[in-house]
Amino acid sequence: MWGCSKFVFLATVALAAATGCPGSAAEIDRADLYRAQSVTNGFSEANRARALAPCLTEVLVKVSGDPRLTSDPRVGEMAARAADYVKDFSYRDLLNNRPPHDEQGTYDRPQYLTTDFEPDKIDALLASLTRKPWTSRRPAIVALFDVKPMKGDGFVLAKDGDAAKAADMRTALMVAARQAGMPLVLPGQDDIRSTRDKKPEALAGMAKTLGGDLVLAGTLIWRDEALGWVGDWQLPANGKDYHWQVRGVSFDDAFRTAMLGAAQILSGNGQPEPIVWAR
Repeated sequence: MWGCSKFVFLATVALAAATGCPGSAAEIDRADLYRAQSVTNGFSEANRARALAPCLTEVLVKVSGDPRLTSDPRVGEMAARAADYVKDFSYRDLLNNRPPHDEQGTYDRPQYLTTDFEPDKIDALLASLTRKPWTSRRPAIVALFDVKPMKGDGFVLAKDGDAAKAADMRTALMVAARQAGMPLVLPGQDDIRSTRDKKPEALAGMAKTLGGDLVLAGTLIWRDEALGWVGDWQLPANGKDYHWQVRGVSFDDAFRTAMLGAAQILSGNGQPEPIVWAR
């Protein structure tokens, strides 16, 4: 019997494999904005319907650049009918085609579900929500993050760093960027300069040098009193210096907040709100 944590781990690995290396700033494939992935059990229609619901929400957010849609009750109603907007879907066995070891494994075997939604239908849903697709070029974001874990030395997250948790954090950041529809660049350790200077003009100067368009700077610190990680994010863009924060979350959720916040700003959907998640 597979637990939820194993599903999350396998889904993260699969998403990272689909995304590719985070060290280069590739243009976002427009078709990929209308595609989402999730994990489900077996091939039943009921299980697929449950897996399609978060996929539709992800696509609406990714296409529009507005993460506030996740809390819109109208989106919840649309997600319940997500199958109506599907163009195509496919499954991939998360157990690498290993034979099932019992009868339950035959029916509830975890599957990686990839779903493509009809672009015209998604755009129409966004119009009904008074939103529109973010069609302009999406800037490549250079992630320059200082990490201070619960134990051990702090480090700057790099594409080739070997600090404890660095590999898992790179994977989580890749997934977050893909779910936000944002091109991502992680600098190499040899390319990283001091991150103490967070003045907007200094960050703007770093972007081109590190292979991107804009620098998303931040700190990710474990805080016992917050019962989790605290992420502080800064993005100089459009002549302004944006700041936002998330408290008491996993590092996966912290990175998701960082990338979705950047998408919200750059798509013209306003300033991200601070978030505190109770445990």
